[in-house]
Amino acid sequence: MTSAVLLLLAAAVGVWSGPGRRRVTARSVIADERKRSDDPLALAGAFDLLATALAAGMSLPAAAAVVAEHAAHPLDVALRKAADLTALGADSAAVWAEAARHRETEALARLARRSARSGASFASAVSELGEAHRQQVENLARERAERAGVLIAGPLGLCFLPAFVCLGIAPVVVGLASHMGIGGLW
Repeated sequence: MTSAVLLLLAAAVGVWSGPGRRRVTARSVIADERKRSDDPLALAGAFDLLATALAAGMSLPAAAAVVAEHAAHPLDVALRKAADLTALGADSAAVWAEAARHRETEALARLARRSARSGASFASAVSELGEAHRQQVENLARERAERAGVLIAGPLGLCFLPAFVCLGIAPVVVGLASHMGIGGLW
């Protein structure tokens, strides 16, 4: 009996750690963590980093390449392609086509194209985009908190209302009934 259990356990371990299983290393965990950011403000931070690099005088290809190394998906892919295509001299429509495909980076692509057409400062526009994203995240958090407050009120009412009736109202009604001479009912 014991050998059968050990055999089953060994088979389970063999299947679990078999050749099809991805090997987890410290480097792969760090790379996955860097690319998969659960921080809602990570995009705003990346926009701020890009704006600061551009305002400091870095060229667009250099700034986009540096920010792409630290940005989460899909911004990292969009910035890497933008850096490569800008260095090759592509027009702004082709440079920011990848960024325009994703909801998170669509506004960045729009600003970059507008800046390329008009000559307006791209750094200040990206900085404003980061601030707008931060405000959007704050509004979403406030909305969720307000919704939670409303959803909590129902169960609390269901719990406290019977207790209030039993401990607050019923003793008053019984006391009044006994003083009015209806005490024989209880």
